[in-house]
Amino acid sequence: MALTSLSWCFGAALVLFWPQTHSALAPENEVPLRPTTWLPEGKMTAITLPKGRTRRLYFTLKKKTPGMMVTVSPCDVPIEWSLAARTLKDKPLKSLQWSTKKSVPEVWWRGPGTEEKLHSFTGNTVDTYRGPSYPQTSVYILRLRSKQKTSRATVFLHEGLGPSGAFPLLPADPRVHTLGVGMTSVTLSWAPSASITSLPPTQKSYEYCVLANSQQNYPNVCAARQSVRKEKDQKEEKKERRRRVTAWPILKEWWWQQWDSESQSAPPSSLTEEFTDLQCACQGTENVCTVSELLPETQYYFSVFVIDRLNGTSMAYKGTFARTHEEARPAITNLRDGELRWVTFQDRGSRSEQFFSFRPRGLQQSGLLTLQSCGKGEKVKVTVSSKGQVLSTKAVKGDLEHIWLQGSPSYLIHLEREGTTTDPALPGGLTASVKLQTSSAYHRRGVPSLPSTLQIKSFNRLRGCNSVTLAWMGTEERSLYCVYRRKLGNSDAETGALTAPCLGPESRSDTERVLCKYFQELNPRRAVTTAVIGGLEPGMAYVFDVYLMRRWGIPIKYASKMVKTRKEC
Repeated sequence: MALTSLSWCFGAALVLFWPQTHSALAPENEVPLRPTTWLPEGKMTAITLPKGRTRRLYFTLKKKTPGMMVTVSPCDVPIEWSLAARTLKDKPLKSLQWSTKKSVPEVWWRGPGTEEKLHSFTGNTVDTYRGPSYPQTSVYILRLRSKQKTSRATVFLHEGLGPSGAFPLLPADPRVHTLGVGMTSVTLSWAPSASITSLPPTQKSYEYCVLANSQQNYPNVCAARQSVRKEKDQKEEKKERRRRVTAWPILKEWWWQQWDSESQSAPPSSLTEEFTDLQCACQGTENVCTVSELLPETQYYFSVFVIDRLNGTSMAYKGTFARTHEEARPAITNLRDGELRWVTFQDRGSRSEQFFSFRPRGLQQSGLLTLQSCGKGEKVKVTVSSKGQVLSTKAVKGDLEHIWLQGSPSYLIHLEREGTTTDPALPGGLTASVKLQTSSAYHRRGVPSLPSTLQIKSFNRLRGCNSVTLAWMGTEERSLYCVYRRKLGNSDAETGALTAPCLGPESRSDTERVLCKYFQELNPRRAVTTAVIGGLEPGMAYVFDVYLMRRWGIPIKYASKMVKTRKEC
């Protein structure tokens, strides 16, 4: 029983340590047992390159072949590839114990002989080796390796010294030039390809494809296709994350990993599928292209490819980049605290706009915006925004409009006029105007109260030859009210000018001011104040205006009242 147990332990130890001993005794250039990959002549060969592993392709040339051409086209990452010629000194012995298990190229690799390195390259662009053949060479070995990640490459072998005709031709100057740059478009040009200029117009097997993106220039069509596919996969992955709610998360995660690994390693079924997913900005045989629908003030990269749809190949021009122009930003006027401004739209078109900015004082960052349209039938739209977010939008007409500003350090005020003025009655010959004032209101908590009505009432019984009595509604806040008068002449045209809604105390003469008084009533229904205006001439017509004067905001103008004194008393 003890002997059996000892034999079993020795056998287990032998099994555990045998692979390590075997690998330690194996030669340095040991090649794993796998099917040999022969590189066919005159055919595009797509090969998958696992990360960090060297893939080998073997080929031989026909007798009396003067030369050869090997073209390697990487996909989306740089790869390393080299071409070597292996020459055997003697034929391999069939008596070797490993010769019956290894393939013929691996026997050549193990057998005595010399190897000459013909070419090597590292990068992500298409590279071609052209050279004579070596009659004594037993086999040519092409080694490819991707260090960054698992990728793909396309290999093409052509026997002979002449051109293969499998790839489109690039001009001597393969650079892409920028003809013009706009705000949303870029115009490009490049030297034409001889593959297109040498063909008759009826044959359309070649064409250009222009790709635009904001990340990089693509070295080949495969890299462009991989980038498009990556964006789609990222969008689909976000959707699938929401759907991956299951009772077996580990099993489902394993399933998706297997699915993703298979989809990434699977090459396209046909090389022509490389071109189906491309969204070309320009496509055809013209060597001038205007890429439109771009974003302003954005840098774009432009890649140009000449595509041979018959053979499923392509060649890339040397791409370029350009930055679109920024949008025409309107002039923004800074408003001072408490500043009263007349906004005039000079042009007579149907639409016009102006921009203003305001920074309120105080830690509360609150302010009050007061506006009043001065044109009859005028439509003015005001939009207040901060940091790109719209805070308030109002239509301003003849009535006074208040907009409370709170919570932002700065505000952008956009005034836009809609329509045209039909009957302007403004001082100074203005065609359209808005009266605007901004003031910091850190001492307030909201919009100030307004009178319930802006009508002025006169009492017929209290009307005399030299005086009249007026009454108007006030507010519960202590405010200053000023009364102005003006004697009318024989012309009725002056009446319209005097009743303009925007005419404030600043536009009146001091000689027209009759009196100013403070008034306050906590009950809004009883907030009525009166004034007796004396010093008038008998039988004359007067226009009276009352202004509610405030420390902030535009003064409120009551509706003008025309009163005629008695001729006889």
